[in-house]
Amino acid sequence: MPEIGVLTFPFYQMGDVSSLDLFGLDELIIFAFYWRNRNRYKTAVDIGANLGLHSIVMSKCGFLVRSFEPDALTFERLVDNLRLNASHTATPVMAAVSDRNGEARFTRVLDNTTSSHLVGAKANAYGSLEEFTVETCDMLEVIRDVDFVKIDAEGHEAVLIRRVPLDRWSTLDAIVEIGSAENAHGIWNHLAENKAGVSVFCQKIGWNIARSLDDLPTSYRDGSVFISAKTAMPWDIPFE
Repeated sequence: MPEIGVLTFPFYQMGDVSSLDLFGLDELIIFAFYWRNRNRYKTAVDIGANLGLHSIVMSKCGFLVRSFEPDALTFERLVDNLRLNASHTATPVMAAVSDRNGEARFTRVLDNTTSSHLVGAKANAYGSLEEFTVETCDMLEVIRDVDFVKIDAEGHEAVLIRRVPLDRWSTLDAIVEIGSAENAHGIWNHLAENKAGVSVFCQKIGWNIARSLDDLPTSYRDGSVFISAKTAMPWDIPFE
């Protein structure tokens, strides 16, 4: 996207995947969404910031961003990438986001560190694994005074969505990756049973509003969802 400008993003191997895999079509669509909404959102949170690509793009779009990444090795690369891109409006935080402040065990998946996760968030972790303790921050506090959140929490997304008060969606929008049928079910049940005007727009069905659980993605391969009290996806801000 020429509007965003030049990105400085060094190659980095993350097991069997690399930093090149972070530039897939679905990610580019989300980056276009950030650019289109650069005048709508001012403050954002990047949950699961990884190497910082989303945070860098949001910063280039003028957002004030807090970038949460719990893995110390990945966090070091995140900090470097923010510096290389002069992303002064992005503040890195070495912590996971959960439903409480404190500590939790974390699994680093050595064969694919993009799949690393809080212990218990995934039932099918495989390959070479390392486990250690990380700091956690309460989602309720993390979203205070922000108007947009990107969530890539590797199996913990339903926990985070359930932590958001329903009336908070009147001033908060979210782009979320849903990684399993269990998380899709948890998010759908929470928002459908207590809907209060909150909609789930799914890339899987052309960014239309989900009308049933079957409309929700159950893997990153199905794309992301947009959760909002809006009645339509906000693609409407024209380019300058």
